Amino acid sequence: MKNTTFIALLLVGAALLSCGKDAKNKLKSLDLMPQGVPISIMAPDSAEVKVSDLVVQKDVTIQKGEHFYVQIFMSDATAANAKALKAEQLEQVKTMPYFSKIIREDDGGFLYENKIDSTNLSYGFRHVRMQGDKEFIFQTGLIGNFSKEDAEAMYQAVQPKK
Repeated sequence: MKNTTFIALLLVGAALLSCGKDAKNKLKSLDLMPQGVPISIMAPDSAEVKVSDLVVQKDVTIQKGEHFYVQIFMSDATAANAKALKAEQLEQVKTMPYFSKIIREDDGGFLYENKIDSTNLSYGFRHVRMQGDKEFIFQTGLIGNFSKEDAEAMYQAVQPKK
């Protein structure tokens, strides 16, 4: 009887783990060219896309549920190159009131932690890309409290395809 209960619990646990993986694997390529933004990212099926033309830049949000909310700003290039643009973003994030630390950094961007109080952490990312005379800044949406896993999944979703 104990073996049967153990095996049943093991199977239920495996099923729950595979459901979590399936949710992350359900990202598909989303072409933003119809919205006037010449890039593609990975996004959940049926994600809601909103575009605001703010004259000097476009603000594109891609959202699905509480765990996927990516914001993209597209504007004429203001930085000399992607390295300089990333440095500007890093400096900006480090001045935010709840900024705690950089979790991971690579050539195109970084993941960071915000510490709201001793028990409340939130994570975000910035990724930059230069394309022709345009610059793109990808980040977590402005509204929401994202886990480290959420931020990591969104960061991976905005990486250019190789």
